[in-house]
Amino acid sequence: MQNMSASVLYPLILIAGALQAWGPPMNGVLRNSLTNPWLASLVSFLPIVAFLACLWLCVPRPFPTLEGVSAMPWWAPLGGLVGAFAVVAGLLFVNKVGAGAFAGLTITANILMSLMIDRYGWFGMEVHPLNGWRILGAMLMVGGISLIARF
Repeated sequence: MQNMSASVLYPLILIAGALQAWGPPMNGVLRNSLTNPWLASLVSFLPIVAFLACLWLCVPRPFPTLEGVSAMPWWAPLGGLVGAFAVVAGLLFVNKVGAGAFAGLTITANILMSLMIDRYGWFGMEVHPLNGWRILGAMLMVGGISLIARF
């Protein structure tokens, strides 16, 4: 996977992004059907846990090393919890604002935060300087989602 070229990676990432747009509306229906948003969140995560458990059982190696686990920052395992916040927000709010506005707001916020992560190298990421083109892109995202959310 590490040696995959951008010509293969970018289409896969675009497909993943397109599929991500399905999640909040699907979870909104799940929440309406189950009434309780916390139960809906749990039901939403169960297939993920089952799928990943099956994958791990089929391909259990490589095992983590003691050195790797010891060197892991305290916050590293919290990525799933951070993602759960987005799932719960989708369960609660996508039906109120619409799929386009919800996705646009979350993606725009994601881009803005990602630019900060790149700029400062947070979470062990390689630093990518903030330049005029990146700022322009961020401004266009904000302008675009403003139009989508308003109309």
